[in-house]
Amino acid sequence: MVSNPVDTDARTDERILYLLKTKGPQAASALAQRLRLTTMAVRQHLYRFREEGLVKFSNERRPVGRPAQIWRLTERAATRFPESHAELTLEMIGAIRAAFGEEGLNKLLKERTRRQLRDYGEKMRSAGSGLLERVQALSEIRSAQGYMSECAARPDGTILFAENHCPICVAAESCQGLCREELSLFRELLGKKTSVERTDHILAGARRCAYVISPAPGTARSDTRTTGLD
Repeated sequence: MVSNPVDTDARTDERILYLLKTKGPQAASALAQRLRLTTMAVRQHLYRFREEGLVKFSNERRPVGRPAQIWRLTERAATRFPESHAELTLEMIGAIRAAFGEEGLNKLLKERTRRQLRDYGEKMRSAGSGLLERVQALSEIRSAQGYMSECAARPDGTILFAENHCPICVAAESCQGLCREELSLFRELLGKKTSVERTDHILAGARRCAYVISPAPGTARSDTRTTGLD
């Protein structure tokens, strides 16, 4: 069976956008290596994306040779990734504020966190007792919900937990208590003997939300195998 060229191009489009979303800005040659395509083929996709306003590039100086074009997604590219019922969510946030004020909205957010703690806790129950195993289980849950999560142990014994997409970003811009409760959720799930610090934040202009997770000071670190995460 011969593949439809249009379908093949569409799949390559999505793979390129996904890599720029999850791995951040990079050169066409790096994308080509990951996709096992020629650099010229990848550039053709990138030039078309640029015409559509989905990507842009900047020239980065290199020690030797010509500057490299480093490609990154634009804000417009966010429309290519799922946003969970953004319009309805904004309407609900506005209605709750109007009816119950900020105090009522905060109570609702805390109730949502309480339910997430229960649901996530049940799903994580079968994970191992090690910190990395629990973070991996959390990452799987969040990825299933559209957050494009990944995690990796680092040489210093900490764990980097990253969410490359926020499917509730529009709602979070209107109600930043969602981000506050999200951090609280992770801390509660991983326990008092664990430190969770947000280091990158999409609402602050970062390409992703990222957290450094480690045993709290005075707690023995468990052995973890170092894994890669850009």
